[in-house]
Amino acid sequence: MTARMALAIVAAYLLGAIPTSYLVAKWVKGIDLRTVGSGSLGATNLYRVLGWRFAIPVGMFDALKGATPVAVFGPWAGTTTTGALLLGGTAVLGHVFSVFINFNGGKGVATSAGIVLGLAPGAFGVTLAVWGIILSISGYVSLASITAALVLPAAIWLVQPSRRNMVLWFAGLAVVVVWFHRANIKRLLNGTEHRFRAGAAIPPAGRG
Repeated sequence: MTARMALAIVAAYLLGAIPTSYLVAKWVKGIDLRTVGSGSLGATNLYRVLGWRFAIPVGMFDALKGATPVAVFGPWAGTTTTGALLLGGTAVLGHVFSVFINFNGGKGVATSAGIVLGLAPGAFGVTLAVWGIILSISGYVSLASITAALVLPAAIWLVQPSRRNMVLWFAGLAVVVVWFHRANIKRLLNGTEHRFRAGAAIPPAGRG
């Protein structure tokens, strides 16, 4: 491993570890986002607390946390596409296990989406469309995210043939996203998952 690659890995983790939604909730409303809603430090839970005005830019920044390592750090380090994907995965780990907040974090959906955007924008468009359709039909962000993740490998194969050699890597990324949603899957099966809507009362952490 080159010195540049080692620095890129550290930078990718630290960038991913920036707890954007946590900081915004603290600055704007003075609350710990981990104590309300799902307890997740992601844009969806932030929406429950502060609305679209803050959730959209936070979601975009979280996506950039995945896109920047693959599109900027990777070329700077002179690594292969596989190495760039490794940097993106490191950013996702940083987002989910942030060193800045006792290794708490979100589920890594937006940051994972950023990786796809940076490496396979065509497949990103397909999965984004799937995410939007499932969300509009069901009202569940978790179900939309899980479905989009499961569709990703097929989208890579069909829409982004130049990335077919990496389909197993993207499949692994999809598995990670689904794994981090295991609590949501249990609530979906039990019929206790909260639908995505504005203006609802914010439940205590662990119930959203």
